[in-house]
Amino acid sequence: MPPVFPSVEWLANFENKLNNDDRYAQIAKNWEGDICFVIEPEDNLKEQVIFYLDLWHGSCRKTEVLSECGGDDKPAFILKAKYNNFARIVQGKLDPMQAMMTRRLQVEGSMAYMMRNVPTVLDFVRCAREVTDEIV
Repeated sequence: MPPVFPSVEWLANFENKLNNDDRYAQIAKNWEGDICFVIEPEDNLKEQVIFYLDLWHGSCRKTEVLSECGGDDKPAFILKAKYNNFARIVQGKLDPMQAMMTRRLQVEGSMAYMMRNVPTVLDFVRCAREVTDEIV
């Protein structure tokens, strides 16, 4: 049974996918920056979920579920959205770049860096989509 988004199992499978996908490793070879995904409750998701990913030169050095994102160890990027918007991105029903531009996915961090690395962003999302399209 495939892992359900957003779960600890999904995050572990996503880390594995990122670390074993040759295409992602090549496309993201220059990426430097960790990310927090803040998934706000909506519909079937009753509580906020925060995923942390330490991404560095085409690999994922660490993932974890956090109770808060930021503080002294603020990541390079914080991506925040309601559950349905994240779910639609993972299912391939919402383009991540369009979601950023229309503020359905809020970005804290260097938007210029994100825009210079669109291929990396899109391949990162491809990997997320290939983990599962099962949602809560």
